[in-house]
Amino acid sequence: MNDMSPDGYTTADGRKIGKVLMEMKNITLRFGGVVAIKDISFDIREGEIRAIIGPNGAGKSSMLNVISGFYHPQEGQVLYRGEVRPSMRPYKVAQQGIARTFQNIALFEGMSVLDNIMTGRLTHMKAGMLAQGIWRGKAEKEEFENRQKVEEVIDFLEIQNIRKTPVARLPYGLKKRVELARALAAEPQLLLLDEPMAGMNVEEKEDMSRFILDVNDEFGTTIALIEHDMGVVMDLSDRVVVMDYGKNIGDGTPEEIRNNQAVIDAYLGVAHD
Repeated sequence: MNDMSPDGYTTADGRKIGKVLMEMKNITLRFGGVVAIKDISFDIREGEIRAIIGPNGAGKSSMLNVISGFYHPQEGQVLYRGEVRPSMRPYKVAQQGIARTFQNIALFEGMSVLDNIMTGRLTHMKAGMLAQGIWRGKAEKEEFENRQKVEEVIDFLEIQNIRKTPVARLPYGLKKRVELARALAAEPQLLLLDEPMAGMNVEEKEDMSRFILDVNDEFGTTIALIEHDMGVVMDLSDRVVVMDYGKNIGDGTPEEIRNNQAVIDAYLGVAHD
């Protein structure tokens, strides 16, 4: 991976990975006297599945919050499509084509599955409040187009039978899928997944893994994910960056990470040869 072309690389299964989409350069993030991230650099390339792993407290969620614009690092730069991204509100980041799910499910429990997923289309809604209130002409056409896109996502994730069900009535695994649907409804170029398998049983993990691969393959969506299940990480990811105590201790293919002694000692817990 060290001699990777600026134009991208080809995976072992023949998939084409493109240029750098996002680059984190020497990122340092502090909360008072606590250093959550210390001088970390890595990139995310177009079309790849990029995993961020590490023990609890390593700074993974803080890094995802930097990528999504929720946190602003005190040092370093975030580059998106080759340009330095200034500090901006998360909704501005969403408008750039970045969507995410959350470690703790963040859905509107009293609303239906359909209405929750429709909120993912907010960045695509251009009609003003008055036009939406009257609901004629542009606003009506816009509503119809957004609804069509949401229905496509519902079909893709195979949740047609719960589309009118209030989210509060759903089991945990389906709530996770609805949250993924809401993020996909935004048509992101970069999808951030914060522990998408957390709390799931084996069958639910298999379903979620399949959908993540399908999103990447069929939509060409670039994915960055945090995940503790190493089987999932090694099966899904093209490249993995490993964090420990806010530092980058490894970066490479799953095979390279599996054989990285610093990663083994800090996280994987495999005995020395």
